[in-house]
Amino acid sequence: MRTRPLLVIASLLAFATGGISAQITSNPLPAPVEKRGLMVEIRDVARLPDSRGLRPADQDVAQSGFARVSFVRDLPDGRRFVNDSRGVLYLLGASGQPAVYWNFHAAVPFGIYNRLESGFIGFDFHPEFAKNGLIYTVHSERAMGNPAKPDFIPPGFTPADVTYHNVITEWRATNPAANTFEGTRRELLRIAHIVMNLTHPFGDVEFNPTAKPGSEDYGLLYTSGSDTGFSNGGGPHANNPGQTQRLDTLISAILRIDPRSPSVSKGMKGLGDYTIPPTNKFAADGDPKTFGEIYAYGFRNAHRLSWDLTDGTMFASDIGMNHIEEINIVRNGENYGWMKREGYFENGMTRPGGALNQLYPLPADVLSGKTKDGFTYPVAIYDHDEGQSVTGGFAYHGRVAALRGKFVFGDIARGRVFASDIAAMKKADDGIPQTVAPVEEIQLYTRGANGARTYVTMRELIEKTLGATVTRADLHISRSRDGELFLTSRQDGTIRMLVPDSGGAGTR
Repeated sequence: MRTRPLLVIASLLAFATGGISAQITSNPLPAPVEKRGLMVEIRDVARLPDSRGLRPADQDVAQSGFARVSFVRDLPDGRRFVNDSRGVLYLLGASGQPAVYWNFHAAVPFGIYNRLESGFIGFDFHPEFAKNGLIYTVHSERAMGNPAKPDFIPPGFTPADVTYHNVITEWRATNPAANTFEGTRRELLRIAHIVMNLTHPFGDVEFNPTAKPGSEDYGLLYTSGSDTGFSNGGGPHANNPGQTQRLDTLISAILRIDPRSPSVSKGMKGLGDYTIPPTNKFAADGDPKTFGEIYAYGFRNAHRLSWDLTDGTMFASDIGMNHIEEINIVRNGENYGWMKREGYFENGMTRPGGALNQLYPLPADVLSGKTKDGFTYPVAIYDHDEGQSVTGGFAYHGRVAALRGKFVFGDIARGRVFASDIAAMKKADDGIPQTVAPVEEIQLYTRGANGARTYVTMRELIEKTLGATVTRADLHISRSRDGELFLTSRQDGTIRMLVPDSGGAGTR
């Protein structure tokens, strides 16, 4: 079933079949993302402390941001953790009251906090944290004056070219049950940034929550996939297609690693102090030039990863360049196209004299799936008429009846919250580029003390909390241990949850 509106498909085919190879200058997806009656209540859960004074103004990306929430994580023992990317990990009490669990920033003196995605970027707990106390983090550091040396520098560059470091670290809590962190650290991997700005650092570390002890994926750590700013990171090394579409680099790749040191696992050593899983496709391809830690590649900024808890399908949210935001289903060894593809279009960078802000229609035989071009295409997309940067999403099977069977995601900058049908997304994973699932916008509402329903947007909620207008919502989405969804913002520091309708007296 081709679920993209037929008018859009017909227009794309007209370009291709007519032999026209004209650049698409604007609005590549004319059909708007609309609200179609999907309405969900949203409720405040907690708010982190004001951290605007934690960093000097010249070292902070947004002094207007009350607290910069990126992730909410639940442990099986019922504890709930949330990070402020300015460098603090909080433990939320039963009533939502935050208490400092870990002053992470104190352990990383070279940390960078002045970019949109910087500082204490992400964290996750090992599935056996209660026994082994292991926490994994990703953060960014400046290269200047930093005594640490990268494990990986992109091909063709030298240590003199390095501007920043992306650092993945294992921490071992001395007492996993304690409500404050004390422990030791072991660095797993340090990846060099080359472009002028800290654009698209590694943004996520994840364990597959559906993997069980003894299964292939259990205990393996995934990282987000990023071009580390080689598209728009500024300076002379940006706009660099030579750094993507290759397997002798970590650029644009989602990595899957066994975080155990090879000295412990007795397995194959990676670029850093970790083990390469032998089930990774490129670890078993017999080619010494390919990096075995690569799980999938060809992403611009797949900054969030998630799994459908019912069947283990892996999703990645990949932030586009000038035109297309996309959700991908990720599989071992596959190529997702960047910088040659954006959505189901050809990127102009592939053409002589072309640029990354250009799109061209695919040839009709490729668009229809008749001819295979070696790329895996997204299963849901929207364009920049509708948003600017896709945020992470989750397959939802929780208590909100209206959302069951939906993949819920959103737009970071504008704060819009979207949904696609999970079954339609999986059906779109058919090798036919033009087959994508429809996207609709979720209408949020709150309930007042009198039970009255008030329709709202995330941006309106954020601005009301801050008492000021914002230029971007900085929306992120997290999932609770029992499958419910948190909506958070790196502007107002508030954690909100999508909840079943609480009932009430009418609407306003």
